[in-house]
Amino acid sequence: MSEKPNYETMYILRPDVPEEEVEGHANKYRDLVIESGGQIIDSQLRGKRRLAYNIGKHREGIYVQLNYSGDGQQVGPLERAMRLSEDVIRYLTVKYDGQHSSLGRSTTPVASTENTTARQEREPVAASAEPAGAED
Repeated sequence: MSEKPNYETMYILRPDVPEEEVEGHANKYRDLVIESGGQIIDSQLRGKRRLAYNIGKHREGIYVQLNYSGDGQQVGPLERAMRLSEDVIRYLTVKYDGQHSSLGRSTTPVASTENTTARQEREPVAASAEPAGAED
């Protein structure tokens, strides 16, 4: 396989980090990926958002998304640097197939066409008191 896999790392910074430091963190992690042989596809500052649940004492966080391609050797050093940083409160790296789109998502469909076709061939279900989506 000649094409390198693509990765997406989403990380959340503390909400009290100044804007200059947010850019500094983003540049630091981009440089770390490049130094370890990766290629940056896209980097997006998603802004401050409310968290679904408190992380430590934080109710909000600054979201940053980093998309890159590489041989997988970039993930370990990147996540290690994030784990050691006091400003990063959460991070997650996902490997995906396909090309990166402008929305930050893979263009390869998640569900195969076989599953979609099999669901469409079922007989219609009579109306019931169950809420929609309860059949999964």
